Amino acid sequence: MAVRESVAASTTMRPRRRWPTGVAYVGPALLILAVTSIYPTIYSMVMSLFNWDWGIRLDFVGFDNYVRYLTDPAFWRVLGQTFYFTAGAVSVEVVLGMSLAVIVNRLGFGMGIIRTLLMLPLMVSGIIVSLMWKILLDPTLGIVNYFLRVVHLPTSAWFGNAASAMPSIIMVDTWWQTAFVFIVISAGLKSLPIEPFEAAEVDGANSLQRFWYLTLPMLRSVLLTVLIFRTIDCLKVFAIIFGTTGGGPAQATESVQTLAYRTAFKFLFLSRSMTLMVIFSFIILAFVMIYLRVGERGDSQEAS
Repeated sequence: MAVRESVAASTTMRPRRRWPTGVAYVGPALLILAVTSIYPTIYSMVMSLFNWDWGIRLDFVGFDNYVRYLTDPAFWRVLGQTFYFTAGAVSVEVVLGMSLAVIVNRLGFGMGIIRTLLMLPLMVSGIIVSLMWKILLDPTLGIVNYFLRVVHLPTSAWFGNAASAMPSIIMVDTWWQTAFVFIVISAGLKSLPIEPFEAAEVDGANSLQRFWYLTLPMLRSVLLTVLIFRTIDCLKVFAIIFGTTGGGPAQATESVQTLAYRTAFKFLFLSRSMTLMVIFSFIILAFVMIYLRVGERGDSQEAS
């Protein structure tokens, strides 16, 4: 009898499963994700197998659209230009953002004002940034060329020259998005413990040695997060290019996103545009997997 009572008491004291409540909390988020992300992705994959021109024409072509782009030199040229922009923008923004974060973190005064000023570009939308810099870098009426002429330096066509158009777009994106890198890395620097740095300083390590052997290893996860976000954002660049050059001159600044936009809304080949996005989505996924793999390998080496 005593055994039955103890068993019954332990049974009544067990916490009840509240899975219906958990589903009620998570369910709306999963539903929104399914409607806004999963369904459009599956729909794009299915429609990429057809030939649809925004009209009643809907012919099944299988993988012909994929073969068309994967064997088209123009597509690979546009993909290379997208990689060029991504490599240039991400590398400059990460180096500049980290340098600013380290410098501002060491200042003992005015850090709040400096952080606020550096964050101002992030408050402006991409299309506004592109139009603003298009005016500033105008070859004839732009204020940048005006100051260059005042100090007797050579001027540039900026967005109007095929050789300088993409570097100019990288410069604009650097001005716009370096603040994001600065904010994330600055928060990471604030979370680092002080004791290792004090011990290294006592042992005679200079500032560069403390940065290379302490700060960088401790910020590995933060840097990986920054690289993933900035790489994805730069790979899918659209507003900066659309607002400044539109992909020109002579398609020298065409990206995969602007090519997909023109294919769908200018040439009315909607299925081909979806094919471009499906191919590009797998490319972005591959980059993310590579970054995560490198991060896991670094963590395993550090643990060993």
